[in-house]
Amino acid sequence: MAKGGFRGMPGGMGGMSQSQMMKQAQKMQQQMMQMQEEMERKTYSATAGGGMVTAEVNGKHQLVNLTIKEEAVDPDDVEMLQDMVIAAVNEAFRSADADAQNNMAKLTGGLNLGGLF
Repeated sequence: MAKGGFRGMPGGMGGMSQSQMMKQAQKMQQQMMQMQEEMERKTYSATAGGGMVTAEVNGKHQLVNLTIKEEAVDPDDVEMLQDMVIAAVNEAFRSADADAQNNMAKLTGGLNLGGLF
């Protein structure tokens, strides 16, 4: 790379020196690690079947609690109970994913990093 940075970009990327860019990248990496740790400690819950089934997951995508109301258990319709469990778990995971995306957008200032993180 030429001494003055990239052509058309005096002083490098947006006027930042290479050491400033490295410090900024390290700071962002630390913030991302902290955010990931916080996300892993959070729990997300969702219900299905009008509250008959409640699933709670954590930010690690682990099911940590599943509550099934007694009246949801019908031996003649096990498939409905299975569907409610799947729906509740999937919705809880969607909530966790949406929260992670929202937090990542805050951290990156809305930059699309192309799957880098």
